[in-house]
Amino acid sequence: MLKLPAILMHDTATSCLTEMLSAARAETTTSVAVDASALVRFDSTALAVLLELRRTVLQLGKTLSLQGVSPRLTDLARLYGIAELLPTQA
Repeated sequence: MLKLPAILMHDTATSCLTEMLSAARAETTTSVAVDASALVRFDSTALAVLLELRRTVLQLGKTLSLQGVSPRLTDLARLYGIAELLPTQA
């Protein structure tokens, strides 16, 4: 399972995305799960990271699911109209 950091802002997005993409490519299963429970400080950059991760995962023929998503992140995704692109699990 991939894990998002506690802070995901513009200045950390590139390194976070690089790590997440590498981990997604190395994932041996057809489903890539991302644990977002540690994410407490973020901006819309977090959504950009997740969307790019989703795009890459789909290109690899895998599925993406998010776990531990905070209500704030869910609300932000809804505000931007992309909540349906980031499937969450309870």
